[in-house]
Amino acid sequence: MEPISLQLLARAAGDNAPHPGVVTQICTDTRQLTPGCLFVALQGERFDGHDFVPAALAGGAIAAVVHHPVKAPAKQLIQVEDTQRALLAMAACYRDQFPALRLTAVTGSVGKTTTKEMMACVLESAWKTLKTEGNLNNEIGMPKTLFQLDSSYGAAVIEMGMTGFGEIRDLAAAAKPCLGVITTIGVSHLERLGSRENILRAKLELAQELPDGAPLLLNGDNDLLSQVEENRLKTVFFGEENPACAIRCTAWREAGDSTWMTIAWEGNSYETRLPALGRHNRMNALAAFGTGVLLGLEPEQCARALAAYRPAGMRQRLVEKQGVLVMEDCYNASPDSMTAALETLGGYPCAGRRIAVLADMLELGAVQEEGHRQVGALAARRADLLLCWGELARLYLEGAREAGMEKAYWFKTKEELARAVAREAATGDLVWFKASRGMALEEVIRLCWGD
Repeated sequence: MEPISLQLLARAAGDNAPHPGVVTQICTDTRQLTPGCLFVALQGERFDGHDFVPAALAGGAIAAVVHHPVKAPAKQLIQVEDTQRALLAMAACYRDQFPALRLTAVTGSVGKTTTKEMMACVLESAWKTLKTEGNLNNEIGMPKTLFQLDSSYGAAVIEMGMTGFGEIRDLAAAAKPCLGVITTIGVSHLERLGSRENILRAKLELAQELPDGAPLLLNGDNDLLSQVEENRLKTVFFGEENPACAIRCTAWREAGDSTWMTIAWEGNSYETRLPALGRHNRMNALAAFGTGVLLGLEPEQCARALAAYRPAGMRQRLVEKQGVLVMEDCYNASPDSMTAALETLGGYPCAGRRIAVLADMLELGAVQEEGHRQVGALAARRADLLLCWGELARLYLEGAREAGMEKAYWFKTKEELARAVAREAATGDLVWFKASRGMALEEVIRLCWGD
């Protein structure tokens, strides 16, 4: 973060009283205090940062942002209506200090984190690029990312998540992107929003915050996104199946842990090697390629840069363990991402069996039962063996059995699942582990083969 006037931030947050001084860091945790920082007292369900304001001021904070009374000198307090909203407003103010920054925002039901990583690879070939780390994609995490900006950055890729209406609008209004990307519209958040059409409406809040004429990259193979018309913007579709897409994957082959793909753009073709597998990752790569060319990079440069992509966290990390190919894909799961994973598993060349190891998909709401049954039925068509664990995972088993799969089994505990995987997996097999993050399915991999 570059130093910024405390008065400027205070006014952005809604406090017009005099506040002299310079802020050198924004802090929401007293364990991370630095001299000259501004402490923001966030209030959650199980904690209240206001309780720590005296300690923050004693520990070197220049001031604290609060929305209810605390025992501290009034001159060191910035009074606001809501500290969480104030954090976002101050981040918007700080973002304004970098008007030339090429900031791209990405959202979507699935694929936004992987797409963000690929986009960063492309942009880093030309500019120092800031990107969202981990799951800092909400109204608290995204401001923390923006506060990392300084004048050395030429580009930024900001991931935007949401649970309901208004959230993408607020994030985009603060980040002020010059380009937007929407990866897909699936069934994530269906419990709260009620329909895929409502999910589309919530995601398109990003488009509303883009400046006139700005590029909006949309998945042209998605049934809902392909129908979007944003005449105020430069709408560009990417895809594989839809011939109307301006950016298309026209050919591809997979070998090892990589995909060789041909990208068509403006009458020319560009070859690239992508260190990832599956149609969903080809789509992510098309979005990343499009981001680069629409920000002015040469297509050849964008295609070359994709080779630098590396999976983040536990997203489709393919490793060999004692002769067994193991795909660690335990970061998150929804019916859409499960479908993508199983389709990739079914098409992947391997000498042995294709084994799907699945646990629950969480937070699906009304589609919970149907979603699990459908995934089980797809596993019956794409895998040779299905091993699953979790209360909801019983539905995988039912769906698989109804689809005619005999070699499908459910286990009561993670330990029983691990013993089954260790017993069944043999040299030449491909074992794909996938579940929602809350299931911690990666522990089964460690139980089977160690770290």
